[in-house]
Amino acid sequence: MKRSFLIAALAAGLRAQTPPPQRLTLADAQRLAIQNNPQYSAAKFNAAAAHQEAPQYRAAKLPAMTGLITGVGADNGSRIAAGLLNNPTVYSRAASGLTASQMLTDFGRTSNLVGMANLQAQAQDQAGENTRANILLATTQAYFAVLGAVAVLKVADKTVDARQLVSDQVTALEQAQQRSLLDVSFANVNLSDAKLLRLQAQNDVNAAEAQLATAMGQPNQTVFDLADEPMPPALPADLAPLVAQAVQNRPDLKDLQLEQAAAERFTKAERDLYFPTVSAVAAAGVVPAGVSEVPDRYGAVGLNVNIPILNGGLFKARENEAALKAKAASQNVSDLANRIIRDVRVAWLNAGAAFERIALTQELVNQATQALDLAQTRYNLGLSTIVELSQAQLNQTSAQIANASARYDYQAQRVAVDYQTGVLR
Repeated sequence: MKRSFLIAALAAGLRAQTPPPQRLTLADAQRLAIQNNPQYSAAKFNAAAAHQEAPQYRAAKLPAMTGLITGVGADNGSRIAAGLLNNPTVYSRAASGLTASQMLTDFGRTSNLVGMANLQAQAQDQAGENTRANILLATTQAYFAVLGAVAVLKVADKTVDARQLVSDQVTALEQAQQRSLLDVSFANVNLSDAKLLRLQAQNDVNAAEAQLATAMGQPNQTVFDLADEPMPPALPADLAPLVAQAVQNRPDLKDLQLEQAAAERFTKAERDLYFPTVSAVAAAGVVPAGVSEVPDRYGAVGLNVNIPILNGGLFKARENEAALKAKAASQNVSDLANRIIRDVRVAWLNAGAAFERIALTQELVNQATQALDLAQTRYNLGLSTIVELSQAQLNQTSAQIANASARYDYQAQRVAVDYQTGVLR
């Protein structure tokens, strides 16, 4: 008695630890996935970081100012004799001042670098949108996978009940010596097969729910109560509009196009290395303590022109490297566009076939059910063997499973079309 109580208490504790089913619609699942999935959070942080690169390049065009404080103790009038080409005179002094510089022009290099950084930041935004679309696709397909697995489990439950009834009937007839032990064996084999089917179906439900929980960023939530979704609109008969929509909307293609544009701007920036850089420089300060040779204040303004002459071919190599990378980026865009056209076509064909499968599997169920009724009648009348009845049962179960999952297969394939055309956002 005490042992039974402990077992019951343990079972109750395990049930208490199991989270209750989470009631969700597809919109709820998608919202939770975007809210909780760490991949999307990482993509947003990367995009925000990319927008900080343009101000770094733009800083070269803005004034720069530095404060200086200097204190020197030296043998007055001594010179630095080693290590430098010039020998400045060194005096003891304490001084403070400011130096300011302003780039007047570098003939477009900084502007091109800023433009490149802005394009790369926009590309990172599109990469984030692509991550979002991938998360929505995974979540939506996992959602329909759960619904499909639950539908198959319901078929398996009904199959077990139906075959249990047949097994009980055949066993009773055998006991009344109206059927043989062979018939009982066939009926029990079919019942065991149905139980195995139910076990596999339950495992498929659990696996699909785990996939959905991970996609939504809720790995500890293992049980769901999902609402059915209305059937999506019919596919367009013409593929061409879908292809055009995909080429226009796909965020991953926009990402590569922006990366190509950024590479082209960087090529221009590297070409601008050949041009001079013109800067204005100013310095001013006071010397509150020092020898008489050092004035108590100073100030100067100058203009610096930096003209590249020889650098061992460095600039040429950098320009060539940038130009080649821009060409490679262009080819990447073309390659992705070709693959997008292929993927849209394949998704459209798969969705079309899945839609036709709905009606065909329903017709198959009707025919299999009719065949099972006839086989059952023939068996009851003694006109056929248990083998014919068993085969009819198997055919009906197979047809019901195909029909149970056909609707959700189409919905999953239909959302794949939306993803491939860039509509899923």
